[in-house]
Amino acid sequence: MNETMEIKIYCVNDKKYHTVPQGISLMEFSKQICTSVTDPKTGAEYEVLAALVDHKLKELDYRIIMSHEVEFIGYNHPDGRRTYIRSVCFVLQNAVRELYPEKVLVIDHSLPSGLYCEICEQEKLDDGRQKIYLESAEELENIGLKMREIVSRDLPFRKVKMNAKDAEKLFIANNQPDKAELQKSLGKFICSVYFLDGQGDTFHGPLLPSTGYLKVFGLTEFSNGFCLQFPSDKDFNKVVPMQRQSKIAATLKEYSDWCAIIGINGIGTLNKAIFNGKAVELINLSEALHERKYAAIADQIYQRRGKVKIIFIAGPSSSGKTSSSLRLALQCKVLGLNPKVIELDNYFVDRKHTPKDENGEYDFESLNAMDLKFLNDQLNDLLEGKKVKIPKYDFKTGVRSFEGKTMQLDEKDILIMEGIHALDPDMVPEVDNSRIFRVYASALTSLNIDENNNISTSDNRLLRRMVRDNRTRGITPEETINRWHSVRKGENHNIFPFQENADAPFNSALIYELPMLKYYAEPLLRRISPASAAYSEAIRLLKFLDYIVALSPNEITAIPPTSIMREFIGGQTL
Repeated sequence: MNETMEIKIYCVNDKKYHTVPQGISLMEFSKQICTSVTDPKTGAEYEVLAALVDHKLKELDYRIIMSHEVEFIGYNHPDGRRTYIRSVCFVLQNAVRELYPEKVLVIDHSLPSGLYCEICEQEKLDDGRQKIYLESAEELENIGLKMREIVSRDLPFRKVKMNAKDAEKLFIANNQPDKAELQKSLGKFICSVYFLDGQGDTFHGPLLPSTGYLKVFGLTEFSNGFCLQFPSDKDFNKVVPMQRQSKIAATLKEYSDWCAIIGINGIGTLNKAIFNGKAVELINLSEALHERKYAAIADQIYQRRGKVKIIFIAGPSSSGKTSSSLRLALQCKVLGLNPKVIELDNYFVDRKHTPKDENGEYDFESLNAMDLKFLNDQLNDLLEGKKVKIPKYDFKTGVRSFEGKTMQLDEKDILIMEGIHALDPDMVPEVDNSRIFRVYASALTSLNIDENNNISTSDNRLLRRMVRDNRTRGITPEETINRWHSVRKGENHNIFPFQENADAPFNSALIYELPMLKYYAEPLLRRISPASAAYSEAIRLLKFLDYIVALSPNEITAIPPTSIMREFIGGQTL
């Protein structure tokens, strides 16, 4: 008679040890412990969607065969949200395949309200782009109804280990050449393929147990395709409201089309280009595109010379705002303008007047942390041709002082200022708006892993920041990851709502940067201890980087000293 072995599991949710049968699934275990998790900040209850096993994300079908620490997570957790989103993307994929078997679903890039998707013909245009198929609201409504039907059937998501060659054939049969090319470039013998109702596909991370979990999603027409909307972080029962930020969407679309024109449709084709020795060519192409964009923005400023005297530059963390300011200044000089720079950080109020957040900490990202009246007065004086004394803020003492530096704007002078609030009209309500030109800089990558797995612009910036901060400030990658949630929270409040106020969006993404960042970031991520709170995020980023072929040191030397990337890896001469 065989006796079932028992193991001990520590559950983070109830902070207790539990004795369970060896081989129990996470779903079976969760039913014994908790079917929902509580958000500690709001008190809201969320259905269990996945679990962290020793800080590694696992689907609920995962079986436990030895002692572990387990934490069940819901939609309020970043990994829970990503698991939900991957699963609803698979349902969308199956709905499109069933309704339009000869078409291809392309999940292109992130939008403020979800993911931008297109349904395309298999044939491509002469410039390498795919022809868009979806033409009517009725077709989109049909896709939504089919998705609801799949959800109502509560179909299981099954993960199967497949021979890589067989998986490659499956992807080709599914009209997914980018996915097949990626699989080929990885050089692995076995890969994981998920199946839903007989249809196979890859989603780079765990999925939910079944479609019945996916009660909340939305489809809304947008541009040439549609937006796949997800539940709101604030209210799971409602989708994120649709925000039609046309300037940013157009910038993402333009970059996506440019990638297709040069033959880079996803990570697979990027890996192939690097394998074939074309890395330096991609570096040169990317840098030439940047130079062209800086010149175009400088041309816009020059056309409004005499009227426009102030250039505001804003953007989220690690977007290359400093380099962009310097590169734009160079292009303005080429046209005969004389750029001068003032740092907005010098207009902070004295520390004793700095507002505090809900935790009683100084909130330096608040608009009220700046002396707005003083800033407005100085800008108006400069616009009137007056000479002003430029302040200097001491972050150690928290006091503003004057060190004798003055400034005056002559006929050909323009003032460049960079800061997180630069697109917020409430920062300079007393300054004539017609005399200000606003630039929004962000790393708006629309390069995808494959046809239906996009790359997060936030992940791209996180890797940039990790490499830069470790090199220049001695900040560990663990510290960067742990701070990132707070950074993102500030961006969502202070920057992203004002993106559309920009006169000129600038996309600082470079097609070669992920292979470059892999070279620098991978060793840093591997240093993070399994006991660290940042470990699960490090593992996720390492798995993502595992799809990418790294640049060699010799190829990295081809990156010019004026590149935005030099702001993060060093060697910049601006």
